Amino acid sequence: MHHQAVHRQQVTPAELDQFLALGWRHFGTYFFRYSRLPNPTQTLHIQPLRMRLANFTPNRSQRRTWQHNQDLTTRVQKAFITPEYQHLFDLHKTRFTQNIPDQLEDYLGFHPEYCPCDTRVIRIEHQQQLLAAHFIDLGQHSLSSVYSVYDPAWSERGLGIFTILKAIEFAKSLGKTWYYPGYATREPSHYDYKKQFAALEYFDWQMWKSLK
Repeated sequence: MHHQAVHRQQVTPAELDQFLALGWRHFGTYFFRYSRLPNPTQTLHIQPLRMRLANFTPNRSQRRTWQHNQDLTTRVQKAFITPEYQHLFDLHKTRFTQNIPDQLEDYLGFHPEYCPCDTRVIRIEHQQQLLAAHFIDLGQHSLSSVYSVYDPAWSERGLGIFTILKAIEFAKSLGKTWYYPGYATREPSHYDYKKQFAALEYFDWQMWKSLK
């Protein structure tokens, strides 16, 4: 069983790659990795995921989601905690009935623009209205998703999937090798949507293996 945590105020892009390759994630300056997630009904076994970007091709459903959202505007910016993102976070968390997230800073820290690494935000807008924000970290050879929020009023758009596709597109444009979408579990769970993407590998806490 793996359960480790450490605080780091700053990591270089190369150090971030090393953390990600060993199954670590971070929220703000809190870096962590764990192989099991207890819940009231069963213990879930965590599977860190990564995608080899050169091998990714969207499936039919993902292509439909992509086409359905071509009327939206996408911008990538430095990540800051702003009232606009706080408001979107407050809308987003109304989707939850349990384990309701508290504040955006719990996931991004108070200064994501420089601490602990280079964090950007993918903004999805409709006629200048912010619909979704997908926060990402840039490593030397990797791009990692940290946290994503969207307006539930636009849920029929599939913005969760669309922002991942946009993160993949951005990672490819930067010439990155790996995209880290976060964790899933060996057992069925609400993380299963991440497993729908092609070219995925999972970390078995010793080595990376093909998911399929």
